[in-house]
Formats: sequence, C-alpha cells, structure tokens
Amino acid sequence: MLPTVPLPRRPLHPSDRVRQWYENELGWATVPGSPLRLAAGLRFDVLDVAAEAGVRALRHLGPVSPVALHASRSAPCEDPAARREKWPARHGKRMWLLVAAGSAEELPGLLDWLEWGALALDLTAIGAGGSIEAPLPPGVPEGPLTADGAGTDGPGGSGPQGAAVWLRPPEPGCEVEPSLPTLSAVGGGGGAPDLVRLVNTVATQCHRVRLRRACAQPPAYS
Repeated sequence: MLPTVPLPRRPLHPSDRVRQWYENELGWATVPGSPLRLAAGLRFDVLDVAAEAGVRALRHLGPVSPVALHASRSAPCEDPAARREKWPARHGKRMWLLVAAGSAEELPGLLDWLEWGALALDLTAIGAGGSIEAPLPPGVPEGPLTADGAGTDGPGGSGPQGAAVWLRPPEPGCEVEPSLPTLSAVGGGGGAPDLVRLVNTVATQCHRVRLRRACAQPPAYS
C-alpha cells in the first residue's frame, strides 16, 4: 500500500494570524466572525474616550498598560507608526484605555462619587458582554483583514480591520492584569495604576474638551 501523502496546508489568512496572536500569544478571548473583535469583561474592560481627553490621562497608567486608538472612516490610511505620532492632534478620534475587568460596572458609581455623575461626559465603559475591534498587532500592515478580503465596518460600522492601532501594545508572554488600573489600587497599596485617579482625570479632560468645543461654536442668533 502506497503511503498517504498529506495535502499541503493552506497558508493562514492574515486575519487568522491576528486571531492566533491574540489567543495564543496573549491568551485573550476573541469573538467569532469578521472583522476580528476582542471580548471585554474577561481579562480587561475598556474606557472609551475622545483621544483629545484620553491623552491627558496616560500619565496615570503604567508604562505597559495597553492603550489603543481608533480612527474614523474619514481618516486617511497611513503607516501605523506615523499615525501614532500624529495622534491625537491630527485625527482627534477615540482612545481605548484598558482597565481591570469589572471596572465598567463600577464606572457610574465612581463618577457619582467623584461628583461627575450629573454631567454628560463623552466617556463610556465596555465590559462583560461587550467587545472592541482588535487593533492590529505590532508589525502587521494595515488593510482589510476580513475573511473575504473586503473591508467591513468596525464597532457597529466604522471601517475595515486596521482602523484601530495600538498606541501602547500588550506584551506577549506577560499577564495583562497587573498593569491595568483597578479600584483595589486606591491608596497606592499595590503596583497597579489607580482607577480613581484615571477616571477623575479623564472626566476632567472630557469636561474641558466639551467646554472648548462649546466656546468654539458660533453664537446662535434668533
């Protein structure tokens, strides 16, 4: 009997390589489907804020705390490194700050405690049951990474895979949890960043951005 020769393996699609990087290198859960999305509420939650406000909060994060940026459909396609250098001054879109799992549930009460709860802030939290578009891993070129090779909408419909990039990418082989802001860090008892300081800074900057935009509006005449 002639030996059976196995069929050659089909090369991995770029989207499969990205999924494997998140699942195998980082141990993060992904959501089935395309474009690739990361499940929140398991290893981390996400604070979604305007990049103009979020950039002021980076000093309250640890040096390895992951932070991502998300462009709009109108943003020009360019090299990810160049995009990171120009954010947020040129694009001014969204910033995703990864925080400890469970923080999304704490955010409303925390904003009330900090006396920000009565104001409408451009700040939301994504926790259990939610997801974000998977930013491209470092070194992966931008472009459509859907299963059929066509670009599709991002979180609810904004652009192809690659609209999100890492400003501070996670480090493969390292547990992400110790680097994430958490309520248990209040008082400086551990090495994790303080979630209260982070949220207070983000809320303050969101309010300032809102005031600047309101002042920039031309007066309405009746």
